[in-house]
Amino acid sequence: MINIIDGGVTAPKGFKASGVPCGLKNNQKKDLAVVCSNDIAVAAGVFTKNVVKGHSLQVTMDHIKSGYAQALVINSGNANACLGEQGYKDAKEMASLTAQLLNCDTENVLVGSTGVIGMPLNLPKVRSGIRTAVSGLSEEGGHDAAEAIMTTDLVSKEIAVEFEIQGEKVRIGAMAKGSGMIHPNMATMIGVITTDVNISKGLLDRVLKEVITHTFNRVSVDGDTSVCDMVVILANGEADNEGIVKENIEYSTFKSALEYVCTYLSKMIAKDGEGATKLIEVVAEGALHAEDAYKVVSAIAKSPLVKTAIFGEDANWGRIITAAGYSGADFDPNLVDIFIGDLMVCRNGTGLKFDEEKAKEILKENEVKIKINLKRGTASDRIWTCDFSYDYVKINGSYRS
Repeated sequence: MINIIDGGVTAPKGFKASGVPCGLKNNQKKDLAVVCSNDIAVAAGVFTKNVVKGHSLQVTMDHIKSGYAQALVINSGNANACLGEQGYKDAKEMASLTAQLLNCDTENVLVGSTGVIGMPLNLPKVRSGIRTAVSGLSEEGGHDAAEAIMTTDLVSKEIAVEFEIQGEKVRIGAMAKGSGMIHPNMATMIGVITTDVNISKGLLDRVLKEVITHTFNRVSVDGDTSVCDMVVILANGEADNEGIVKENIEYSTFKSALEYVCTYLSKMIAKDGEGATKLIEVVAEGALHAEDAYKVVSAIAKSPLVKTAIFGEDANWGRIITAAGYSGADFDPNLVDIFIGDLMVCRNGTGLKFDEEKAKEILKENEVKIKINLKRGTASDRIWTCDFSYDYVKINGSYRS
């Protein structure tokens, strides 16, 4: 049984965190976070597939190769990306200073940056922020850390759960940021997951990659992906479970809990999409191959015409079948059924006379489900997205200011 508890990334045993303002944001809000384990932890990560990668991300990808980490330092308000050699040096200095203050190896500190691309970091402010954050580390600091990594997010995103492994209570805590430039693989998103479970390095890496495929990598806000994006997990083994060393029932229990955590945060990211008024779940069933199902949900989720129709509460299902048609998926349009909520609007590729008022009521809800059945096979997939409102344009038309 999975129980939701308070605390975010500091809920598991042996973790502390803090979040402080250091002046990178113009609004004086928190913009620098530190999360650390009391001792070295096994670590794994999943990173953006964008060929362009921010300098902080490059450092993290290098440091995590060992499979171990003890801390993360993350700034918002500046992506530290596309700055040449200086950007990489700045990221290394962030890791080095954090390590020095925590008395650990620089290679065991991971770095994250998110914000505007192409603007140099203000290192004096960052250094001051790191010192303040480290001196303020606390077992109650998870909430502040979650707030400090936000950019255009309207709400902070965190969760913690408790469950049993091998007869012992263990915990997973997590926080994430993400609101725009969101699409697999991955999005403008930083996710930090902590756990006190005792698990092998190889299995931690495997379970993270398996879970992220159908959680964080099934979120789309606008079809764009950025250059700083990562989800990392630290497992310090401070719980009293014997250890997960093979893919048995204990591994499955841990995987289910991790999937619960990542699903929760993924839906929060989609719901908090820039300017969003509705959370949309797009489901494709009856595909011949898994790849076809993914192509269909991905195309529908990032279609501006579908997303604006949902915002306008217009059951324009023609936009849905059109997006599926250009997705590259293999299907017969003469077999396709489409549902908006529980209302069938298209059968065998042909429009139905449906109740427009009922459709509008469904589309007025805060959460809307679109289902398309290709009726070709047994493969399925789903993705979470949001509508496009006027505010999305306002937010992104003046992002740097």
